[in-house]
Amino acid sequence: MPERFVASLSDYQSPGVFNPWGDIDTCHDCDERGPEIRRQQLLQYLKERVGFADYLFCAEAIGYQGGHFSGIPMTSERLLLGGLKHKNLSPEMVFKTLVPRRTSRENLKPAGFTEPTATIVWGFLAEHGIDPRRVVLWNAFPWHPYHPDKGLLSNRTPKDDELEKGHQMLKSLLKLGQFKQVVAIGEKSSSQLHELGIAAEKVRHPANGGAGKFRLQMLDLIKKA
Repeated sequence: MPERFVASLSDYQSPGVFNPWGDIDTCHDCDERGPEIRRQQLLQYLKERVGFADYLFCAEAIGYQGGHFSGIPMTSERLLLGGLKHKNLSPEMVFKTLVPRRTSRENLKPAGFTEPTATIVWGFLAEHGIDPRRVVLWNAFPWHPYHPDKGLLSNRTPKDDELEKGHQMLKSLLKLGQFKQVVAIGEKSSSQLHELGIAAEKVRHPANGGAGKFRLQMLDLIKKA
């Protein structure tokens, strides 16, 4: 059940890792309800997809501009708040039966944090008329690793010992979702899935000038399905 899965995610604790569903970001959350709101949003996201979604798109780890505040992998707070409608991206693409809420302080980013990778991935779905409920977005390491010396508004690559727990959660999600196809977004995600023996198609990560190739490779995959 998605409820049990989200509860397991919420329990994880590790130095240098922020758990969006279990931790309060005392510097940047608008109040102490942040983890609860993020749990509700992830749970609704999964409820609308588990048992229906054909694809799992898997990147490496959550970032501070995306799931850290939205509670949903590769999904920005700004998308949830309706701030990307000029890009044909609406909150209803993420979930329909829950009113989206911000968890970051408004004075940090009045329109909410936004993540380029998230915008590109959701934009691809919108551009090609793909039902967003056919896709679950995830990360091989589903929490937010940050640099302790730089603070919570930073990202870093997860360590090998951290990845082990993340991979356990990935396997649980694969069992729960029974997806027809797994797509690894980026070389790091592809390598991890390969090591786990999980069959996955690899596409270019859209960051650092890879957006065009990501779109072309994704379109090719969708057409073959």
